[in-house]
Formats: sequence, structure tokens, C-alpha cells
Amino acid sequence: MKKVKKLLSLIVAAVMVIAMAVPTFAAAPQTFTITAPAGDHVYEIYQIFTGTYSEKNNVKTLSDLKWGANSKRGANVNIGDAVAEDVINRLKAATGTDSEKLAVIKDYADLGQNAFATVTDGANVNVAAGYYLIKDVDNSQAGKDDTYTLYIVQVVGNTVITPKAKKPESFKKVKDTNDSTGATTNWQDSADYDIGDDVPFQLTGTVADDYDNYKTYKFVFHDKESAGLTFKETSVNVFVDGKQITSGYTVTKNPADGDTFDVTFTDLKTINETDTEGNQIKVHAGSIITVEYTSTLNENAKIGAEGNPNEMHLEYSNNPNDAQGGETGKTPDDKVIVFTYKTVINKVDENGDPLKGAEFTLQKKVGDNWVNITRLTITDETTFTFTGLDDGHYKLHESKTPEEYNSIADIEFDINATHEADSSDPKLLTLTGNVKTGQASFATEKDANQKVTGSLTTNIVNKKGSSLPETGGMGTKILYTLGVILVLGAGIVLVTRKRVSDAAK
Repeated sequence: MKKVKKLLSLIVAAVMVIAMAVPTFAAAPQTFTITAPAGDHVYEIYQIFTGTYSEKNNVKTLSDLKWGANSKRGANVNIGDAVAEDVINRLKAATGTDSEKLAVIKDYADLGQNAFATVTDGANVNVAAGYYLIKDVDNSQAGKDDTYTLYIVQVVGNTVITPKAKKPESFKKVKDTNDSTGATTNWQDSADYDIGDDVPFQLTGTVADDYDNYKTYKFVFHDKESAGLTFKETSVNVFVDGKQITSGYTVTKNPADGDTFDVTFTDLKTINETDTEGNQIKVHAGSIITVEYTSTLNENAKIGAEGNPNEMHLEYSNNPNDAQGGETGKTPDDKVIVFTYKTVINKVDENGDPLKGAEFTLQKKVGDNWVNITRLTITDETTFTFTGLDDGHYKLHESKTPEEYNSIADIEFDINATHEADSSDPKLLTLTGNVKTGQASFATEKDANQKVTGSLTTNIVNKKGSSLPETGGMGTKILYTLGVILVLGAGIVLVTRKRVSDAAK
């Protein structure tokens, strides 16, 4: 029995020795991944707290909070120290919009030091379980057609960064009117007009989806016209979601940025007007802001396919994390083009040689009326160029006919043009002249390169007056001669009779 007890004692001792020799393994720390979306955004990751992660019913929980590497901890508090209960309670009490929550959270995040990690373009980074603030690198989206992501703060298990904002868009459009038929198109990307016409334009900008996250929201339409267009400042009208407003913006002609004009909303959030039905007009996420105005097609207009471009872009607040709203992005330039053409009349004789002495007037059918075209250049007295015409119905009248030539009948013709109505860089597609009445024939587009030059050319032929047959020409001369002879003969007879009479006496 004593031997058994002694053996058991030895066994117990051995077990204790072995147990003491076995190392104690602590639980492995929890690690998770933060993954960036595809694209060129670079995200900085700031660690505010660490802790023990758990998830139940899709609710993430972090317990046993410790101060993280990028935390604002206060005096005598170190990384890894436990977070005080009053801090936790203050964070739990933060409710409302994301911006309101961030106002509390940012008190505990030190964004002035180097980020804990960075990630971009579909890559991921391993981090300990914790509470992290994720943001775009500062100044990375300034002046670009993009927006900063509102600071993302999450309890991190495996996390994929999901930007919430949809950036604004902008468009420029023009309407096209045929004066002869009265037909007007919808808003589109090209048009043709006569020099001297007022051309209607529309600028459109959409407000970002994350508009509510901004304290102030700047919105500026930048418009730049070519030399062939003259902006009419008094024609500007502004609309919010289709309802006209009269305040909250300024129109600046020839601003320092080199534009033709700018329409500036310093802060869209200040707009607060009432429509005719007593409804409040305010801007919200997704609102559509439009600017409508006219410019005159002037004497500097380019003729033909080059056209007269008009470009715009939208400048907008793009950083919801900037309390002042000063940082902005910009949309790509959007272009519309206004085309105009000319008609060249060459006066020739039946042999095709230049013929001087003619004069012409050109009229355009506008509704029920004929309107004179006064933009006329005459070269060598034989070529008549009418400049700055759009599509429509025209009448050419020879107001003076060269001497010894027959006048021509009036010539009525159509100018027909097609151009791209929906394009980022609209082109003139076709330009033709179609004679309806009278003797004329415009050169084909292929022969005359009409589309490029914008020139419709025709020869107008005058035929010489005819030498018509006459009667009584030689017979009259014979009568004149016989008459003279008879008169002379009568005189001779009288003189002879008189001498004979005198001799008889």
C-alpha cells in the first residue's frame, strides 16, 4: 500500500513538472481586411479604437475598447489603455445625419498624424479589430470631375469601402428653328441660324446625391463662347427644378477666369423663394438647376463646317468634409455648335463668261413674309455673295439687268442642312441647295466641297436680246431718192419753161 501511495505521489509530481513545462498560449488577436473599391481614389485609414469584435444579426459590436494608434486620448492616456465609460456613452448618444455623428467622432480621431494604413484600387490591408475612420487623401480630388467620400467610420470586421456620393453632371444645349416653316427642335447639340439671329441656349447642372452632407454648397456655371456669338446679359433666366428664381445667384460678364460669363451660386442652401402658387422653392439632393439665355450670331461667325462652338462646364463643391465648402471639382466641358452658310451667285452670259451690269436682291421666307437679306458682298461686279444664312426658303430677284440682255425670272430655292443633334462634338453632315422655281442649278456637295466651306454656288445666265427682223428698210431709201429726183426734175422743167417763155417775147 505504501508503495502504491509512493508511486501516485511520483506520478502527480511528474504531471505537475510537465504542466509547468508546457507554455501558456494567449488567444490570437483578431485581424480583418479593409478593401478599397476599384479606381484612383487613395483612402487613408485611421485607427481610433481597438477591441474585441463580434457580430450578431448583422450588428457589429466592439467590446473592451482600447485607445488606437490615431486617437486623441487626452493627457496621461496611452495607446492600448482602456477607453473611459463617459467617452463610450458620448459616442453611443451621437445620432442624426452622418455629418452630425462625425462632429462627435472627430473629437477622438487625430487626423493630423500619419494614417495607420492606406489602400487603393481594389487592394486590401489587414488590420486589427477596431473602430476606424476612412477618408480620401487631402487635395486628391481638387479640380477633378469627382467628389470626396464623406468620412467613413466603422467597426471593422472584414470591410469593403463603399463611396456613397454620385457626382454632379452638366449639359449644354441649343434649339434650332427653321424661320420659313416655323418648326423648332427640342434642346439638342447643334443648330443653324442667320447672322443677326438670337440663338437660345440652356445650361443644366444636377446637384450631388450627398448634398445634405454639406454645410455650404457652391455651384458655378462657366460658359465660354466663340467670337461669332455675342452674349446677351439681360436674357439670363434661372430655374430650380423647373421653377424660376430671381435671387441667390450672380451673373458675371467677362470674369477674370477668361469665360464669356459665369452664373455663380455661392451657396445653394441659401435659396428660399416662393412660386406663384405659394410653394417653397429650395434645392435638395438631385435637384436640377438650369440657366437659359440667348446670344446673337454676329458678323464674326465662321461659315460652314467649322461652325461657332459654345462650351461650358460646372464647378461644384466636392468635399463634404470641408466645413467651408471651398474645395471644388469640375465637370468635363460640354460643347454645342451653331452653323451658318452663304450663297454665291455668279452672273454669266450664254458662253459662261462673267457678265457685268446686273444687280440682285435675296429674300428669305419668314412665316408669311419675305425679308431682305442685306449681307451682300460684290466681287468684280459679277459675283454676289450673301453671307450668314441658315436653312430655309429663299427668293433671288434680278433687280437690274445688264444692257442688251433679257431679265431672268425670280429663282426660289431651299437651303437644306443636317447636323448631329446628339454628340459631344457635333458635326455638319450635309449642305445642299434645292431650286424650286427659275433657271439655276447649285453645284453638288461633292463638286463644290459645300459642307466644308458652307458655300452654295450657282451661275445665273442672262441671254442677250435678239435682233428682230424689220420691214420697209430699202424701200424707204428708194422713195427718198425718187422724191429728190422728182423735186429736182420739177425744178428743171420750171426753169426751162421760164427761159422759153422769155425768148418768145
